[in-house]
This record gives sequence, C-alpha cells and structure tokens, in this order.
Amino acid sequence: MAGLGRQIRRVAVLGAGTMGSRIAAHVANAGVPMVLLDIVPPGLGSEASKPERDKFVLAAMDGLKKSKPTAFYALESARLITVGNFEDDLELIKDCDWIIEVVAENLEIKAALLKRVEEHRRPGSILTSNTSGIPIGSIAATLSDEAASHFFGTHFFNPPRYMRLLEIIPTVKTSADDVAAISHFCDMRLGKTIVRSNDTPNFIANRIGTFSMGNAIRLMMAQGLTIEEVDTLTGSALGWPKTGTFRLGDLVGVDVLAHVATNFSAKAASIEDERPDVGLAPFISTMLEKKWLGDKAKQGFYKKEGRDEQGRDIRLVLDWKTLEYGPSVRPKFQAIEMAKNVDSTPKRIAQLLHGDATKDKAAAFYWPLLTELFTYAANRVPPVGNAIADSIVEIDAAMKAGFNWELGPFEMFDAAGVKATTEKMRAAGLPVAANVEKLLAAGGESWYRDDATVASGRLYFDPASGGYKAVPVAEGVTSFGVIKKAHGVVKKNPGASVVDLGDGVAGIELHSKMNALGGDIVSLITQTLKPGSTTVNDFEAFVISGDSANFSVGANLMQLLLGVQEEEWDEVDMMVRGFQNMTQAIKFCPRPVVVAPYGMCLGGGVEISIHAAARQAHAELYMGLVETGVGLIPGGGGCKELTIRSIEAGQSIRPDGRAEGVEIFEALKKNFETIAMAKVSTSAAEARSLGYLQKTDGVTMNRDRLLTDAKLKARALVDAGYSAPVMRGDIAAPGENALATLKLAVWTMREGGFISEHDAKVANWAARILCGGKVTPGTLVSEQYLLDLEREAFLSLCGEKKTQERIAFTLKTGKPLRN
Repeated sequence: MAGLGRQIRRVAVLGAGTMGSRIAAHVANAGVPMVLLDIVPPGLGSEASKPERDKFVLAAMDGLKKSKPTAFYALESARLITVGNFEDDLELIKDCDWIIEVVAENLEIKAALLKRVEEHRRPGSILTSNTSGIPIGSIAATLSDEAASHFFGTHFFNPPRYMRLLEIIPTVKTSADDVAAISHFCDMRLGKTIVRSNDTPNFIANRIGTFSMGNAIRLMMAQGLTIEEVDTLTGSALGWPKTGTFRLGDLVGVDVLAHVATNFSAKAASIEDERPDVGLAPFISTMLEKKWLGDKAKQGFYKKEGRDEQGRDIRLVLDWKTLEYGPSVRPKFQAIEMAKNVDSTPKRIAQLLHGDATKDKAAAFYWPLLTELFTYAANRVPPVGNAIADSIVEIDAAMKAGFNWELGPFEMFDAAGVKATTEKMRAAGLPVAANVEKLLAAGGESWYRDDATVASGRLYFDPASGGYKAVPVAEGVTSFGVIKKAHGVVKKNPGASVVDLGDGVAGIELHSKMNALGGDIVSLITQTLKPGSTTVNDFEAFVISGDSANFSVGANLMQLLLGVQEEEWDEVDMMVRGFQNMTQAIKFCPRPVVVAPYGMCLGGGVEISIHAAARQAHAELYMGLVETGVGLIPGGGGCKELTIRSIEAGQSIRPDGRAEGVEIFEALKKNFETIAMAKVSTSAAEARSLGYLQKTDGVTMNRDRLLTDAKLKARALVDAGYSAPVMRGDIAAPGENALATLKLAVWTMREGGFISEHDAKVANWAARILCGGKVTPGTLVSEQYLLDLEREAFLSLCGEKKTQERIAFTLKTGKPLRN
C-alpha cells in the first residue's frame, strides 16, 4: 500500500479547545512528540510575559491533566507536548510531519490561519482539518496548489482517546500517499477505525446519527412519549448506548447537537435530502435560549439535584411540553422486559421491530424509527446521488465506531429480516429505497453474507454493481469470529472454545456472559493446557483472549454465593482448588501461553493474565484485583504471584538483599496497597505501573489487531526456544517483621476511620499471604505453600457474614458495599 513507508514522527495541533487538546493528548499517548498552539488572549501586547500569552493553551493542558475520563494513558505523556501560541510559535510546525487544524468552525478564521501556516510548514508535510461542518473542498480552495495536494479532512470524535472513529475526507487534489500514511498511522498508533467519507454535510456518522436522534425526537412528539420513555426505547435494547437519545444529548452538549442539526438543515435542500421534516425541535431551541446545554451547564434534558443518601446522583427530567423539570421515573415497557431475556442483539431487534404496533406502545415507536432509519441509510450509498460513502460497509463501521452502536443500520436491517420487513413496509404503503429493491431483485435477502474464503469472513451487497463484494479488511485485523468461520473450533463448551489460529498457535476464546469465570472456563483451560493433553501435543503456543467487550469481570460470584449460602464448604474448597489448578496450568504449561486482556480485566481475569508467559494488552485496559471490594482476597494465585514479583523487584535492585530488606519491603508494600485498595488501572500504561503488566509485555493500540499481535508474540516465544518455568520451592518469605509493619498500617487506617473493621480483617489476610505467614524472615517456602495460604484466607472470608453481604450487594447493584 502506497504511503506506508512515510513516518509520522512529530505532529502539530492548531487549536487547544476541547477537541484539539484531546487530540494532542491522544497522539502523545502514542509516544509521538506534539506541538499544541492556540491564540494569544485578546488585548495582550507583545510586552506580556510568555505564560500570559500562552494562557489559553496552558489552561488546556491543565484541563487535560484533570479531565474525567482521563485524556492521557499516563500523565507522563504530557511531557511530549510542546505548547505555544499562533503569534510567537508558529515556526514550530516546520518540523512537523502532520499538522491538524482544529480552530473555530468558521471558514474565514480557518483560511486566515492556514494562510499563515503555509508560510511556516515544510513543503510536503501533511495538512488536515478536523472540521465537522465546513466542506473540506471549501477549505482546500483557500490553499496553494502545493498545500492543497497534501490537504484533506480528518474528523475525530470526542473524546478522541475513547471514540474509535476517524472519518477521512479527501478532495480530488489530495495525494493518495498522504491519505494512506495518515490512515496507517491512525490505525496502528492511535487505534482508530478508519472510514473514508465523501465530502457531504456532516459526513457519515453525524449524518446518520443526527437523523436517527432527530427522528426519535419527532416520533416522541408525535406519539406523546416522554423523554425518559424514549431513552429507555433507544438504549441497550437496540444495542445502542444505554444513555439513550437524551442522556447522550446531555453528555455531548445540547448546543453541539443543535449545531450539527442546523448545519445540516441549512444544506439539506441543496443536496436533495428527502427528510427535511427531521430538524431541530422547537423546544430544543428554547432550551438553547435558556442555556440549558446539558451536563456542562448542570441541566439540559435532565437536571442534577445533588446526591441521595447512597451517594447516587438525583436527576430530574424535563417535560418537553411544559419545559418544567419533574421527578425521574424509570418507564416500563412489556416489550422491553421480554427483550431482556434475549441475549442476542440481532434476535432482540427482530422481536422488538415486529411486535404488534396496535397493542404495544414500544412496537408503535420502533416500527417507524427503524424502518425509516433503514430507508434513510439505504438512500445514502451509490448509485444514489449525493452518497455519503462508497458502500454500506463505511456507514455501518462509522455508526459502530462513532456512536457505539453494536450493529450498523444495514446490519440491523439484516437482523430484522430485509425481505420480511420490506414486505410489511409495502403492505403499509411506505416508501422502499431503490437500493433495497436492487438487493431483492438480485436475489439477495440480506446486505451481508458469510464467506469463509475471504479475509473478513463476509461479503456485502453493492447496489452500484448489483452484486456481492468482499468486505475489505486491513492486514492484521481479525477476530475469533472470523477465524471460526474458516477453521471451525477444535473443542468448546458453553464458556470457552479452543480455536486454531494458524501457524501452530491455538486460541482459547472466553465467551461466557461478561466472561465471568465459572466451571466451564476453568475446566476447559485446565484440560487444554495440562502437560500431555492432545492440544499441548498438537499446538506450539496458546493465546487466551476473546471477542467480547470485556476480557473478564472475574470469578462467577453467583456460583460462589450459592455454594456459601448452602454451606457446601467442600464444593467451595474444590472451586478454589480448581481455579488455582487452572492458573498453575497456565504458568507451567510446556507451551508458551500469551494472554491478551482488554476492557475490564478484573479479579480472576487478572490472575489468568499474570500467570501467563507474556501478555499482549489492549491500550484501553481496566485491570485490577478487586476481590477486597466483596470482602475476599485474590484466591487463584494472585497474591502468590505478587509476592514473587515483590521479591524479584527487590532483588533486581540489591541481589544480595535480605528477605526483610527495604528494597523487597517497598515493592511488597506497593503490591499490598494495590490488593487491599482494589486498585484498577485506567489504561495499559497504568496497569504496568501497578505491576499487573511487566516491561516486556506488549501493548496494542487498535483493538481489532489485538488477537494478531498476541499470536505473533506467542509465535516469537516459540521461535526463541521457550522453556516453561518449574514450580519454585525456594521463595524467601518476607516473614513476620514485614507482616507486623503492614498490620500496623492497617490498624492506623482503621483507627483513623478510613476503613471499616471488615476492611481491616480482609487486608490483614492479604498481608499474611504476601509475607508468607508469620514465619522467620528468609524462610524458604514453595508456591504451593502460598497457594494454600490463599485458599485458607479465601474460605475463611467466605464464612464471614459481611463478606456474604458484600457479594450479594454487588450482584444486585454492580457496586461495592462498604460495611
């Protein structure tokens, strides 16, 4: 692919507002040096000090360091950003390979700045705009021919660290090599889903998303629904964010939504958009006048009214008819309640869409909402004029990566059943898109088809050619789902599967609900990795990962609680032993095991990870041993491994140090705090600082590349002559002196009222394991001895009423109980 040899070694962002500063932070997350510039405060002369002239950009940097959710993977990345202002420091861009303009949405302001940029930029450097509302062609027309050939649109979504979509909008003059270079950089280094968009109003995601949200509001008003009812109907039931329409509006900003909507309305007629009736609702215009802009103004569609006794936000909700706020009441729909029993989103969509609209209020809302979305999306691809994208694939990808939809509109149409839905639409006298008619006329009954012979595992229907084409996929992007289509599974049970990844590497895919670690997963991993097993004989390496949103939320607490409440102590003991046997099978497997964690990796998920030969983590990793939150300690070898790592860390500083030496104790204390305080990382970088990941572990920025990268890491271990470790019996326990010091710290926290009595009991158990029990410092103990201490502590705490209360509360609410 052309352009891939070009390196992006330094980047400039022009404009340090909310979006610009966060783009800069994310580029810094990738380890790339940055220049971040903004305007000089109005009225300041050249005699003002540099900090005064840099006031806006310095304030932006301060905001980045305090932002929630965090903009940086680690605050140390901020050092990669050089700040300045447009008046004094524009010459800094001469060393930059990529310059991103992110100033106000005003063509004159952008053109004036870019004219000055041309005076300083290095010829050949890439220049892009993050505009969301101004045609890229209009901006390009203000540039010289040389600059225009290196110019295109790069539309990030906010916040850039968390929103994966990057829409790239080239012009007819744009260098294809430049587009390829930025696409490759943003895919590999920034973890972006790259979608090529045409230069039409609001590009792809905002065009479809704004229509969908606007139509939901139109239907709400037409059907007399409430804001809360619409949020319930347009949330997780459809595979859309649980915020729903209006809660999302408050998060994004009512003014931002209004800007996107009005920007499109002003251009709708010129591009012959068929739905001019979906515009900005009058009550939203009134909200703008009142400055009810959402969360940033503390009121929008919802209004914050402090917190209740449990510390939860109290929210009032707007009555759109009267513009008065009232108590929030969670609506109930029979269709939604029934849909909760359906785990599959495609099946749930079909059930909700084809309900009886004459009897069910939810079905009456879903039918026009979804069928009109299907028609609108189908009218946005070639050969229809003013297409927003070249194919349905870009539209689906944009909605999934930009709006966090589980399925794109064409995938939702397939889930609903294209033929059955279209027949009902015709019977109701509703318009059917010409592209839908082409699909059906060509004998197709779905927009996508599985095809194991292509790299992506799927074909899509292209209305322009009238046939199916392979869904394009970049090299290195894959998933268990795609691989299983081509190779099937080696073996499986309800919780996990073994899949042949090729090149002598097998993958163990976790696929239980939330990847909670129950008996199915434990038994499959143990049997697969034990010496002499068929799989160990047939494969040279293993990767443990999954395709779900989260790697694992930890052990199956419901299964544990039932055993405890029934006082089946032998079963609980066997459960813990089984879990420990699994983690030891991972560690001592004759073949290298690489774990690829992502999303939430909690409790037992961490224990699986830290026992592996290596880890290849996704950059967005929320990793932590959280057992103390439910009144337990890590019982699957987590304490044991952190004890060993503490000793190794101390010995790396002072090889001849004593077991109770300060170097080992400092490492031990850090790991004790990590366990006792149930610390959870907010990134892979922080997981490394907490000790969950090691220096040699890899980090993948793009989630879609994680499985491939993990497989390559496993293969590299094999090629390097991997030799499995042997269970140790020579661990020099830190012993009773270290234990006494840790217990003193716990007593101090309890006396100060910072922790409860039960917190102290749990923490003391953790301290006992980490120190190897109350033994003489330096006493040699085995890994099995430490595992036995873990199991003893775990079983003892299971018998505590307050632990049982914590487990039950967490299962019910998803939150920890401090008792």
